[in-house]
Amino acid sequence: MQTEILWVAPAAALVIGYLLGSIPFGVLLTRLGGAGDLRTIGSGNIGATNVLRTGRKGLAAATLLLDALKGAVAILLVEAFAPGNEMLAAAGAFIGHCYPVWLGFRGGKGVATLMGIVLVLHWPSALIYAIVWLGLLALLRISSVAGIAAAFSAPVGAAAMGRFDLVMLFLALALIVLWKHRANIERLIAGTEPRIGASKHG
Repeated sequence: MQTEILWVAPAAALVIGYLLGSIPFGVLLTRLGGAGDLRTIGSGNIGATNVLRTGRKGLAAATLLLDALKGAVAILLVEAFAPGNEMLAAAGAFIGHCYPVWLGFRGGKGVATLMGIVLVLHWPSALIYAIVWLGLLALLRISSVAGIAAAFSAPVGAAAMGRFDLVMLFLALALIVLWKHRANIERLIAGTEPRIGASKHG
């Protein structure tokens, strides 16, 4: 009985994180905004980059913000009601975003959600994350390169600042970001990966 009780908080943290993370804000906002079904637009991805291809910059910005917030809110909720399980909430939110049950487990690539997670767990690493992400996006205008580099800056930044307790979590999530970008990587190797605003892929 005691063992079962011990599992309640961790399980709840995972479920709360997953449910919040799996809210497909990109799909909901584009539909409510009259921009159609995001899954049939551009690359079909549910993230902010693909929302931008609808031509609705406001919807894209809102998607980016909300995708980041759902990772952050999941951690903050668990921190308030089940402290000690924040990393499980973070993992649940990230997996929920990337593999939402409501969309047949076909979700986003996790860059914005990971940003929200890093911001709550270690804001200095989030600052590095934002600089890498926005800097490369401005310089190269290739969303996949900026996103992947930003994701891997999280474990590197945490390690550099002595937060070794976060390194494995950040690294695991960054590797999922890399996996989700495998089609982009193939196009990068082939020299066909588009820049922001230049093509439908993403």
